[in-house]
Amino acid sequence: MNHGDGTWEKIKDSTPIGKVPVLSVDGFDIPQSLAIIRYLANKFGYAGKTPEEKAWVDAIIDQYKDFQFAFIQYANAKNAGRSDEEVERIRTEVYIPYKDLYFNFLNRILEKSKSGFLVGDGLTFADLVVIENFFNLEKSQNFVFAEHPKLLALKEKVHVIPAIKEWVETRPDTQF
Repeated sequence: MNHGDGTWEKIKDSTPIGKVPVLSVDGFDIPQSLAIIRYLANKFGYAGKTPEEKAWVDAIIDQYKDFQFAFIQYANAKNAGRSDEEVERIRTEVYIPYKDLYFNFLNRILEKSKSGFLVGDGLTFADLVVIENFFNLEKSQNFVFAEHPKLLALKEKVHVIPAIKEWVETRPDTQF
């Protein structure tokens, strides 16, 4: 489903689960973006090759979710017009600690990686989720790839994959 064309806003109330993304597979509805991503990754071989790799992919996704929760608290405080003091408190007590933990976690993984990917010797959905997350952070001026060379190298490695390169070059510019 292309969120950029407004379709989701038009149909979300009529979906079987309600206001969450749903993938229907042979009459079986799978709700929630990460559950859908995980299902597709398992189906098409992007969840890791071994149980250990799959566990690491899940660990990276869990770290991403923790970071997202902290970032959303900070962004919501800024966007809701909370006082400068409250926004700063959330930034320093919630967002910055999770941001530092997330970035350090990913950098440590990439320092040890022989392939340049986050897990194993090939692309996993963890690489895609992380790179898309940083793309959105950069778009909202909360991240600069150039300041994070290991993450920039991961982005470049992912973006040269032909199907991904084509998508990145042609995807619609959407609000997030």
